[in-house]
Amino acid sequence: MKNQITVIAFDADDTLWVNEPYFRETEEHFAGLLEDFMPRHSILAELYKTEMVNLPLYGYGIKGFMLSMTETAMKISLGKIDPIIVEKILELGKEMLNKPVVLLDGVEEVLKTLIGKYKLVVATKGDLLDQQRKLTKSGLDHYFHHIEIMSDKQEKDYQKLIKHLDCKPEEFLMLGNSLKSDVLPVLNIGGHAVHIPFHITWVHESIDHTIEHANFYQMESLSDVLPKLIE
Repeated sequence: MKNQITVIAFDADDTLWVNEPYFRETEEHFAGLLEDFMPRHSILAELYKTEMVNLPLYGYGIKGFMLSMTETAMKISLGKIDPIIVEKILELGKEMLNKPVVLLDGVEEVLKTLIGKYKLVVATKGDLLDQQRKLTKSGLDHYFHHIEIMSDKQEKDYQKLIKHLDCKPEEFLMLGNSLKSDVLPVLNIGGHAVHIPFHITWVHESIDHTIEHANFYQMESLSDVLPKLIE
């Protein structure tokens, strides 16, 4: 792998820093606010359905999540939700936006080792302002040649990124925790991809089949990639 790769792209949320647990925690608080209307598991199911309908409109990120929570509350309550509950839902979202950026183990050591040897980039999806905020708070931004915040991670999005970086697909390596977003699209366009699982994964990012591909690597932690890339 190290003889081919010139560009290494890192997913951000749950690859560089903690993200998904904040959503799960907020969902539980949200369900608690509405448990007078229906059981918690039903509330969470309704929220997920709303999120899926809204993804094409709002994209990924906390702001879209806040809007979906508010819409779900209106739907579940048949429009009779107490304005105080709506205030609390908005406060939950603001708390998420103000969460600390907690780096995952080994992240900065990996970046220190790879910088100067490869062109390092961030390739993440989500809300532009929120992702920029997290990257700045992380203190990692100086390691990266380029930051790409995508509305989605489809094959066409990666092709656009690779063209911008002026590299060939076979020279591009993507590291991330999502098989659906970080691995499959990159493999499909001829790139390399490493899956580094996080202990919590949003169900929307799950796939139901095994990946077998010459350019696919499964590793337990970000640090495990170094022997494949360093002499």
